[in-house]
Amino acid sequence: MKKTSTRLADGRELIYYDLRDDTVRDAVDRRPLERTVTTSEVRRDPLLGDAVAIASHRQGRTYHPPADECPLCPSQGDRLSEIPDSSYDVVVFENRFPSLAGDSGRCEVVCFTSDHNASFASLTEEQARLVLEAWTDRTSELSHLPSVEQVFCFENRGPEIGVTLGHPHGQIYAYPFTTPRTALMLRSLAAHKEATGGENLFDAVLERELAGERVVLESEHWVAFVPYAAHWPYELHLYPKRRVPDLLGLDEDARTEFPKVYLELLRRFDRIFGEGETPTPYISGWHQAPFGQLEEFEGVSRDDFALHLELFTIRRTSGKLKFLAGSESGMSVFVNDVPPERAAERLREVASS
Repeated sequence: MKKTSTRLADGRELIYYDLRDDTVRDAVDRRPLERTVTTSEVRRDPLLGDAVAIASHRQGRTYHPPADECPLCPSQGDRLSEIPDSSYDVVVFENRFPSLAGDSGRCEVVCFTSDHNASFASLTEEQARLVLEAWTDRTSELSHLPSVEQVFCFENRGPEIGVTLGHPHGQIYAYPFTTPRTALMLRSLAAHKEATGGENLFDAVLERELAGERVVLESEHWVAFVPYAAHWPYELHLYPKRRVPDLLGLDEDARTEFPKVYLELLRRFDRIFGEGETPTPYISGWHQAPFGQLEEFEGVSRDDFALHLELFTIRRTSGKLKFLAGSESGMSVFVNDVPPERAAERLREVASS
């Protein structure tokens, strides 16, 4: 992998990740852009204890442009985009309309391929491995920023999810705090460790799932399963079998095997609802340990956390979506219409030949 860092016309950082070491990236952003001005602010809810990002500047972000005006495609002739070069393998750049910025963290866009009509599932294993390396490198770099406490690499796929740009891409949020969902995991981890005299909760969950009926795919270094208390109609958790706190901890064997496993899972997701259905909308994201000492979670260290990827769709059956209505949105109590055991069975049924 070759990494080349440059700057866009408004001062934002852009990084090319290339498969070939002899690739030259010297294209200049020719757009007449002014410096990006953001109004991002993080506010704490005094009753719930969680955080909300207030970012009014995002109202003006690009919204469903036609394919020939896509800002994530490479620049061609006089058609100038966010990527100055005429081609690329993988590109990461600072979001022009970030939810988090400055002392409130950082947001980046990850373009998986220059092919506008592709998807992550259509990438080659070599391309998927390059995306993994980009995620890992950005996790490392962002962890050194003084305002960053946790890094979340994720992909929103499909207009049903709210995606406004059709080009295959994901995002990276670098939060200035430990996110509420991770904090819940860490509290459960600490309570289980104390109650069992030191047992790791992630290890216990993985051991139980490996012995049960919800495993969808297992390889030498990875296992994917539908969790016992899945919140979403079709939800998969992907774990490396050797517990590590973040992407930086993966060894070479796990990195090498990841593309084949992950691509297979994504391709199965597109077959859940049968032929003729539009591509399955999904959210996929890496859960990594926060950086720091985790003093508020007594008895727990970063090494107790288990890196894992969570992949789920909001589609519950053909042509129907799972909406977060009263119970889910009002009280955070999910109601799942698809039993996890049935979801796992279906995801095994649609395995590719």
